[in-house]
Amino acid sequence: MTKVEIGVNGKSLTIETGLFAKQADGSACVRYGDTVILATAVSQKEALERKDIDFFPLTIDYREKAYAAGKIPGGFFKREGRPSEKEVLTSRLIDRALRPIFPKGFYSETQGIVSVLSYGDENIADILGIIGMSAAISISPIPFNMPAAAVRIGIIDGSFILNPNFKETEECDFTLVVAGTEEAVVMVEGGGLEISEESVILDAIDSAHKEIRQIIELQKELVTLAGKPKRIVIPPAISKELTNAVYELSLERIKKAIIIPDKLKRQDALNDVLNDVIAKLNTVEKDISKDIAAVFNNLEKNLLRSMILEKNLRADGRRPDEIRNIAAQVGLLPRVHGSALFVRGETQCLAAVTLGTAEDKQRIDALEGESTKSFMLHYNFPPFSVGEVKPLRSTGRREIGHGMLAERALKSVLPQKSEFPYTIRIVADILESNGSSSMAAVCGGTLALMDAGIPIKAPVAGIAMGLIKEGDKTIILTDILGVEDHLGDMDFKVTGTESGITAFQMDVKISGVSREVMEKALQQAKEGRLHILSKMSEVLAGPRDKLATHAPRIFTMQIKPDKIREVIGSGGKVIRGIVEQTGVKIDIDDTGNINIASLDEISAQKAMDIIRGIVAEPELEKIYLGKVKRIVDFGAFVEILPGTDGLLHISQISDKRVENVRDEIKEGDEILVKVIEIDKLGRIRLSRKEAMKEKV
Repeated sequence: MTKVEIGVNGKSLTIETGLFAKQADGSACVRYGDTVILATAVSQKEALERKDIDFFPLTIDYREKAYAAGKIPGGFFKREGRPSEKEVLTSRLIDRALRPIFPKGFYSETQGIVSVLSYGDENIADILGIIGMSAAISISPIPFNMPAAAVRIGIIDGSFILNPNFKETEECDFTLVVAGTEEAVVMVEGGGLEISEESVILDAIDSAHKEIRQIIELQKELVTLAGKPKRIVIPPAISKELTNAVYELSLERIKKAIIIPDKLKRQDALNDVLNDVIAKLNTVEKDISKDIAAVFNNLEKNLLRSMILEKNLRADGRRPDEIRNIAAQVGLLPRVHGSALFVRGETQCLAAVTLGTAEDKQRIDALEGESTKSFMLHYNFPPFSVGEVKPLRSTGRREIGHGMLAERALKSVLPQKSEFPYTIRIVADILESNGSSSMAAVCGGTLALMDAGIPIKAPVAGIAMGLIKEGDKTIILTDILGVEDHLGDMDFKVTGTESGITAFQMDVKISGVSREVMEKALQQAKEGRLHILSKMSEVLAGPRDKLATHAPRIFTMQIKPDKIREVIGSGGKVIRGIVEQTGVKIDIDDTGNINIASLDEISAQKAMDIIRGIVAEPELEKIYLGKVKRIVDFGAFVEILPGTDGLLHISQISDKRVENVRDEIKEGDEILVKVIEIDKLGRIRLSRKEAMKEKV
């Protein structure tokens, strides 16, 4: 067994290998505090040169074991089932941090699995997953350019906290996960409250990168002690003769095709050129169509990049900092609580908002404990949005990731639960896509929230930025197309209000993106965001004054905690009776806060009156219409409030002398009585004659 160790933020970070999973190509066990993860990596053992594919088939899976937190899984089978949303998002996080570091031309199927073995309160299992997977691959024979690492940075009032735990994270204004190599940052993801100063985020990234370099040195030490020789990558070779032939037949035609503004027409034109070239160059003896397509696609990519760098001209004719045409509509769907259609160029998002009660919260059973979630944004990307035919299966990783980014972007502007006690769900359906669909979900979601009458603090817009870098020449692209995302060197998404940034995501495909470039990209993104916000305000400047007609109305009241059991009743009998009588939904928390949901105000008011009657306390000198519950020789016990009786002494029944109580009142009679005394023990004395005097 080989072990290396370093101190990080006052705790020991250790990486071990040689104890677990020794048949994997590489395995690493990483520990920080009470959190322990095992990362394993295996790559196919066949020949590395793959003729049948032209991409790197990497699969990363992050799994949390229930035993890691001393828990037994729920459900009938009592074992872990399909991955949770958190596990999917963490799998994507690790993938995005490491994928850019594999060498070009490496097409062997590779699988990495991160298992959480022990779960402490450090809030770091995802970070350890990136470190552990990098270490496992680095010491394995799998080709890998250099180790990578990650840290989480919390921002509070401009100050930074390294790897904040769960409690500290709740206090942070903004949190970022930063991953990188020794040379450069390759991935950033985070969000929180509005941050007005872009320099704060850049300083946080710089601070994170210093810590990352130390963790990478630790991995290098492990590689020296336990590393295996790397396999040699042999990229697929294509002859110069074929390359020249493809160039000769297609160069001029590609130049004409790539400047067609319409996405589908541009793609059809390029497909026609490719098919013609294949028809002319492919042979019966040997099928070289894939080699032809590889040369063709590389030529197309280089021509598009050159056109942007040399002419400042993009595929759809825009300048680098120009945003596509924006259009939007709200209130399209009559029965929906809030709806909006947001269109940017050839990207189209239909967002719908549904308001619910506390019963509609998402209940989450995670390693850190059970919790509820009252705001959800679900993003869907159907195949017709890009003109494709694919089977509709369960929600994909990309959809979950894009939905979480948009959800993070909007979460900070939602009203507090005390002032708006609703569960909110947004569904963002992408109906047409040509880049920046997740940012369209943010814009469409904002408009739908305002259309529903939800009092958000400020509208939020999102924009996706790109980068083309060749040597010393760099062009930053605003509002990128799908093709620019594919051929570019950076995908950089920023969301925010007029006041600041609410979410941030960056994936860098090259090394050496400087702080100056990121600073310029952030400034350009801010200008674009403000432009989009101004266009959105032309459609709907702020939340509507009233909730949508078909949205439930929630009325809030507060009672004393010691009265909760009276409202609920034995076995829930009382509260069920109120619901049956009024048709409302009632939710009571431990503090005595009651939310009453109803489609009409009359029913809600009726329920509130009943509850007020149940929890009301008798007031001295106040007159009540009471009900005679029991008669005794010396008077009667009268119920003046539900469950609250007072003694009406025989001397207080009438001005005249009463010999027999039953001569004046009977059990079940409703009579007016006045509270004349409440003693220290809470006993109540009533007077009928005093009440009758005041009513005369």
